Amino acid sequence: MTSSDGEPRDREPQDGKRSGASGSVRSGAGLLDDRRPRPVWSRDFALFFVARALARLGETMLPVALAAGLLRYGYGVGAVGLAMAASAAPFAALVVFGGVIADRFSTRRLMIGADLVRLVAQSIAAALFFAGHVVLWQVCVIGAVNGVAGAVFQPGVASTVPRLASDIQGANGAIRIAESAAQLAGPALAGLLVAFASAGGVFVAHAGTYALSALCLLLLRLPAAAPASRTHGGGFRADLAEGWREFRSRTWMWAVIVIWCVYMISVWGPTVPLVATEMVRAHGPRAYGLINSALGAGTVVGGLVALRLRPRRMLRAGSLALLAFACFPASVGAGFGVAAVSACAMIAGAGTSFWGVMWATSVQTQVAPDVLNRIHAYDVAGSLAMMPVGQALAGPAAAALGADNVLLVAGVMSLVVCAALLSVPAVRDLVRVDGPVSRSPNGTPVPLEHAVRPSGPHKTGARPPV
Repeated sequence: MTSSDGEPRDREPQDGKRSGASGSVRSGAGLLDDRRPRPVWSRDFALFFVARALARLGETMLPVALAAGLLRYGYGVGAVGLAMAASAAPFAALVVFGGVIADRFSTRRLMIGADLVRLVAQSIAAALFFAGHVVLWQVCVIGAVNGVAGAVFQPGVASTVPRLASDIQGANGAIRIAESAAQLAGPALAGLLVAFASAGGVFVAHAGTYALSALCLLLLRLPAAAPASRTHGGGFRADLAEGWREFRSRTWMWAVIVIWCVYMISVWGPTVPLVATEMVRAHGPRAYGLINSALGAGTVVGGLVALRLRPRRMLRAGSLALLAFACFPASVGAGFGVAAVSACAMIAGAGTSFWGVMWATSVQTQVAPDVLNRIHAYDVAGSLAMMPVGQALAGPAAAALGADNVLLVAGVMSLVVCAALLSVPAVRDLVRVDGPVSRSPNGTPVPLEHAVRPSGPHKTGARPPV
């Protein structure tokens, strides 16, 4: 038999011995959990780690390429924003459907296909810029294709991590560090390519990151997926509805997403553009670059802390860490110097990175594998939905109240959001789970080994209910 990703399933031992390839045991009762942990740093996790780092590197290079390329050919800032939105909008609109597709088909093949589509799209963009034939609508169409491919790719990320490492928190911490390091290097590398080559050279490099990512995923050997508690016998619409029901049934999850929408509108949305304009106006672009580097360095620190710290109530610890972000917009609004703002940015980056690892790990360990891709898609869509609203309101709010006052309000609202997270018992008291879960007959998540371990004799080949 083969897994959903086309990988061979382990043969069933005749005497109940452990199967070393999948870390599981088969008996007449079904699949039993193997207590031996798979270490984070295996060959396959290393390949996935490199793929994620390369993808993030390319994503952080793209804004520099679009800005430098479009401005050179006579387009304005509005055109740059439109080109970026052309990619973001299809992604946000379609990622939920991508979650359904990822739960029905091979996630690895879908991710490889998405990378190859983006490789072709960015190669075409590079050819346009090298030829000097840059038309805005063509750039927007290429961006839209990238957005659709990203919507197919992203949901599979959530379910891949638990299949590669039993230390899911450690794996998420390592990936966060890789993405943060790439975020630091990406803009600088793009700037060098623009200076010594052209914007087309950045698009070539971006296309190359997708090619290498696809190669890493092609070489990846995913272990067999955990046994699904339900089969996908229904249609696409039924799977979509089931994903929504599963999402809605978890108070801790939808409560975080609702509160996060407020965070995006009142904190993150206005902070990004207003910090940029205020720091560039007061101290120049180099100072703003230094602050961005400090923010990225902080996210690396947060990932390192998440590798070591193992709180029992992960979302409570993450919410407390998120309090640190308040000092970043507040320091800019208060008119602090570059050194002080950089220090606050580093602290803020560490707090948000730690929260990100706690949240990702909670989702991946509290949700049954057969619906994880769909629920992750709802998570991504809900988390990103209000960010453009916050960014759009930043300008009018700054004109009415002053940019410094808006940033001070953002600092206060960051504290309010964290207090709101901590005020929800389902969020505050969620107890960590260190491995994948399955669903009991009443839909309650339970640890996978408890769900499938036999409690008595079963017929040969039968599985206990999960």
